[in-house]
Amino acid sequence: MNPDHPPWHADTRVLHDDAALADEASVVAPIHYSATFRARDAAEFADMANRARHPAFYTRYGNPLHERVAAILAGLEGTETALLTGSGMGAISTTVLALVSAGDHVVAQTRHYMSTAKLFDEVLPRFGASATLVEQSDVDAIRAAIRPNTRLIMLETPANPTLVLTDLAAVAALARERGITTVCDNTFASPLNQQPHALGVDVVVHSATKILGGHHDLTAGAICCSKELAEKIWRMHITLGSVLSPMDAWLLLRGLRTLAVRVERINANALALARWLETQPQVERVHYPGLESHPQHALAKRQMKGGGPVIAFAVKGGYEATSRFVAALELPTHAVSLGGVESLIVHTAAMWAGTMNEAQMKAAGIPPNFVRFSVGLEHPDDLKRDLANALAQTETAR
Repeated sequence: MNPDHPPWHADTRVLHDDAALADEASVVAPIHYSATFRARDAAEFADMANRARHPAFYTRYGNPLHERVAAILAGLEGTETALLTGSGMGAISTTVLALVSAGDHVVAQTRHYMSTAKLFDEVLPRFGASATLVEQSDVDAIRAAIRPNTRLIMLETPANPTLVLTDLAAVAALARERGITTVCDNTFASPLNQQPHALGVDVVVHSATKILGGHHDLTAGAICCSKELAEKIWRMHITLGSVLSPMDAWLLLRGLRTLAVRVERINANALALARWLETQPQVERVHYPGLESHPQHALAKRQMKGGGPVIAFAVKGGYEATSRFVAALELPTHAVSLGGVESLIVHTAAMWAGTMNEAQMKAAGIPPNFVRFSVGLEHPDDLKRDLANALAQTETAR
């Protein structure tokens, strides 16, 4: 990028931030489907083998497509660099295990993505590290949980699936004063709606399977941070081996090309539907950061540019009525994940019943009638009509 002119807008960056890495004539990046790469001589091989994050040595270490995607993501998040992994949990687990050792302490949230919560509840204690889980909306609670051996504060905002927010600037400031590294899962927002690094967070992670990929056809993870931290995390990455395949890297690159237009449309659709759902008599409560009724709407306005794709709401009538509602829908697909072109919906209590007991779901703020709705690119009027029909059927069935 030319340093003599202002930075490009995100709409432009997703198309051109990797241009300097292109070494071929094709307009579309080729898929480098090779596990290993040729050296011309012994000196070049020694350089390839010993240089951290070499993009053309061995795909577990890096791949030319990884390098191109990383350039775009680092530009969007405002970090020096980025790493790619085979999944979002690959990104989170690799980052945490690279930064935490036996005897260390982590402060995390009571509301995290289920597998992230299990990392702190079940995995870290096996290796001599501990974690304290606190209410993420309470900065004083986070401050009080810090110990002399606290090395990491793990954040996720908006949180899955309750959409509770964390004050990123406030937590980053108190961590920086104490030399504690902060990590934020930015999956639900995307860098188009929120930039944690600009608010002081050290490491930003994503499940790129979701909004960044945007088409429900890949699994990938991303870690955005400084070059110094990236090299440390990369060394753990090549040990754990959460490798992003060249095909999924190519699909992710393709998805990023349309990220700006997709997020703009999805933000508008989600806000319109959230406002409409608030008016429906069969809906008990709607959670969406863009709504004035969200208890942290003022914080959302400070640190987010848009509310993102996910709406959470509770259907009147309890678990059975909610199950009937989800089953009656025609347009949203009954499937996990979020942030893609098609709308997806899940009955959250049903989805997590096999991995969380009733007490755990209550602690996570998930009532039996909770729905997580990832809004896609369908016309909002069609989605409203479909939702209205499904809600009417639950009303009739009572």
